[in-house]
Amino acid sequence: MDIQKQNFLSIEQLTDRYLKQSKQIDNLVKRSGVSFQEVLLQKTLQESGKTQELRFSKHAAGRLNDRGIELSDNQMERLCDGVRRAGQKGIKDSLVIVDELAFIVNVPNSTVVTAMDSTETQDNVFTNINGAVIM
Repeated sequence: MDIQKQNFLSIEQLTDRYLKQSKQIDNLVKRSGVSFQEVLLQKTLQESGKTQELRFSKHAAGRLNDRGIELSDNQMERLCDGVRRAGQKGIKDSLVIVDELAFIVNVPNSTVVTAMDSTETQDNVFTNINGAVIM
């Protein structure tokens, strides 16, 4: 970079310009309370197109309907958060427990494969998972 072509008279003016910008960005991050990890994960997911919403397979939707399970907004939010956490840990097929409900989720596809309540989990045996998240 040619300092003279940029109309900087001294190295101090050049450093002041660029250092002040980075301090402003640091202050913005501190005020927002968002961690670097959260921003990086969000940007990575946006770029890879994996910010899709949680979906329910036909089987899972049928199970919810048959068993009369209705998710509140709070439970749905916690389920989505559990899936997000499972993805951060590299889990592919996860058991996500929300209150007394259990969901088997394919994390890469953001798809709930099946759902059950506490009455169906009598054996407490879950197969074909490689991780669990308890919310």
